[in-house]
Amino acid sequence: MPCLAHSLSILRQSALCGAACLALALGTPAVAAASTVYKWLDASGVTHLSSERPPAGVKFERIRLDSISSQGSSTSRPKSNSTTRVAAATPEQTARRNEMLSSLQNRECVVALEAIDRIARSGDAVDPTEFKRLQQTADRNCSQDPARRREQEDMAAKLRVAKGDVCVDARNELADMLEPGRRPTRDQLKTQQEFIEAHCKAPVR
Repeated sequence: MPCLAHSLSILRQSALCGAACLALALGTPAVAAASTVYKWLDASGVTHLSSERPPAGVKFERIRLDSISSQGSSTSRPKSNSTTRVAAATPEQTARRNEMLSSLQNRECVVALEAIDRIARSGDAVDPTEFKRLQQTADRNCSQDPARRREQEDMAAKLRVAKGDVCVDARNELADMLEPGRRPTRDQLKTQQEFIEAHCKAPVR
């Protein structure tokens, strides 16, 4: 049986090699095109996330979603005299890109909403420019659907609690319990961990 498995493995590798060589010979792309999401800040500091490339001259972060079949091939470069054709994104790649874009927009929304709420509750003097930037970031990335917007506001409230003094103290107390020489009971550890899990887990990072 091991010999048979080894033989099948060799045949499979040969078939894959032959398919790749045939693809190169025909000038067709051997891998699917990658999906990309762009993230950048405008002149006002507002966060933008889009599947479209930002305007010329704007610094941006490219978040690339390579397909599984293209892993490990990003360092290869075509020869100067060869014809390179980029395959259109597959429906799966497009869906994955859109899902990640939505996730990134949700994160930016929640972080902005939490910051706005924290500033409003602090009672300190508010920087109008910073407050406006946060509001614009929230307006650009938060959902227009009322139900989804309420969910995002709830997430912002949970994030505020997770970053608050009560949860900071709870995490510090758990760390102290785990220090060498400390001998907390199993129930004490369980109670502390359950409190942190229930009240101090940030909905976004």
